[in-house]
Amino acid sequence: MRIGVVAPSTPIKRELADRAVEIAAADFPEAELVFHPQCFLTHRHFAGEDHDRAAAFADFANDRSLDALWFARGGYGSCRIAEEAIARLEPQARDKLYLGYSDAGFLLAGLWRAGFKHLAHGAMIGDLRRSGGEAAVRRALGWCVRRDPDALEPGLDGRPSVAFNITVLSQLLGTALQPDLSGHVLLLEDVSEYMYSIDRSMFHITSNPGVRAVAGIRLGRVSDVPVNEPDFVADEEEVVRYWCERAAIAFLGRADIGHDGANRVVPFGAGPNKG
Repeated sequence: MRIGVVAPSTPIKRELADRAVEIAAADFPEAELVFHPQCFLTHRHFAGEDHDRAAAFADFANDRSLDALWFARGGYGSCRIAEEAIARLEPQARDKLYLGYSDAGFLLAGLWRAGFKHLAHGAMIGDLRRSGGEAAVRRALGWCVRRDPDALEPGLDGRPSVAFNITVLSQLLGTALQPDLSGHVLLLEDVSEYMYSIDRSMFHITSNPGVRAVAGIRLGRVSDVPVNEPDFVADEEEVVRYWCERAAIAFLGRADIGHDGANRVVPFGAGPNKG
């Protein structure tokens, strides 16, 4: 299996790419990681200019020799290229698995809206910087290469599911990237946001008519919340429960996803029953 790696947001260090290759060679010898040179470009905050990132994504998505696309890391930038990049995709791009999370959610949302069937929320190579990151990368590779059921979020129950970062989902609602989430179980997580920002994003998310058509919301981890003065007091579960209740959306409990080494894989759509 040949897995292409692109960086639609921010660049990765070559040592992380080298470590990912070592992990794949040792534990998944049937897989080959192919890094687009764009992954290592730098332009201001980004992994190359917008046209570099859009072209790299389209090039690898359209490459018939690749079986999957793995996003290198998050950060910020994929919303600047998502519409252009998706518009450049050819029919063979629909056959690939696309794997990532965080800022990659802009692309995953647009691909889901466009009818792509093989998408998954899961760890990226940039997670090797985190505590437990090697386990997370092995988990993502386990799903990508072998469809290992142990890599999956354990609460998946066979209903269609999607997973997004709270801030990313809030920002893409109402844009050309917003997918139809009717009947889906929506899993949410976030990192490094003030709790009042989570509250504000949940107001926006649960006010959207498309989100109000979901089967329910499950909450992953909201980590590294900055201290605010005055203290917001409510925690992430209280916030999400509050907005779910106001919008008459079912709160379906917690989920094992987040910006950490324990992050689990969530295939988009009707995945295996792990309940």
